[in-house]
Amino acid sequence: MALKGRHWLAIWLIAVLATLSAVIWRQTDGLRAARDLVTAREQRADLEGRRAELERRIRAAESRGVLVPRAQHGLRLRQPADTEIFLLPVTPATPLPNSPR
Repeated sequence: MALKGRHWLAIWLIAVLATLSAVIWRQTDGLRAARDLVTAREQRADLEGRRAELERRIRAAESRGVLVPRAQHGLRLRQPADTEIFLLPVTPATPLPNSPR
């Protein structure tokens, strides 16, 4: 049985519709991926901002101006006087007899 003109037309129409459907699906998927990427970038920027804020708060909490009053009041510690500080001399370590130089 030979295919007539209308059969070839139907085959070409089906092929064109399938191709166009694939193109539309790819574009829709690409738009969805682009939207997800924008969301991920916004979340990353937000998290980087929060991280910077937390690092700033850590540096502020580690400062001497914050720690000294807390240690004095909360733990009842005090600053040592100059006569209470001892510097211990450190002698250089002697190499072992069998160690390479």
